[in-house]
Amino acid sequence: LIIGGGIANFTDVAATFTGLIQALQHYASDIKEHKIQIWIRRAGPNYVEGLRKVKAASDKLGLGLKVYGPETHITAVVPMALGLMEPLPEPDLSVACGPPARKMIPGAGSKPSTQKPAPAPSQHTIVTATPETTSIVYGMQNRAVQGMLDFDFMCKR
Repeated sequence: LIIGGGIANFTDVAATFTGLIQALQHYASDIKEHKIQIWIRRAGPNYVEGLRKVKAASDKLGLGLKVYGPETHITAVVPMALGLMEPLPEPDLSVACGPPARKMIPGAGSKPSTQKPAPAPSQHTIVTATPETTSIVYGMQNRAVQGMLDFDFMCKR
């Protein structure tokens, strides 16, 4: 189970995690029985307190949740949860962190690029997916997904 979100503007992360903690308490035996791994990446107002609370509840219940804040790129959680890359160390939640310092995520089994070189700047082209393109979209919010795709394109990811 992956619980992810960008950086909330107005949502109190600690308050929303109160409901999540109640659900974890209610379903803890089922989560353990089915060996469900839970990965959380969240940021926004009060996120440190929210991550602290959910991590404390996880430790008390013996669920082994992995929690990350804005120091971890939102898309990094998916390959870790799927076992495609080693889990990054979880952040120290005893203190608030400063601005995120991110590193590029190495691709598992990277292949040489088969893409054509970029066209001359004067030409306008439409870029489409190739057969090697992989995308996972959850909680389909068209505008948010388009913003992430645009950002990744501009960063040449």
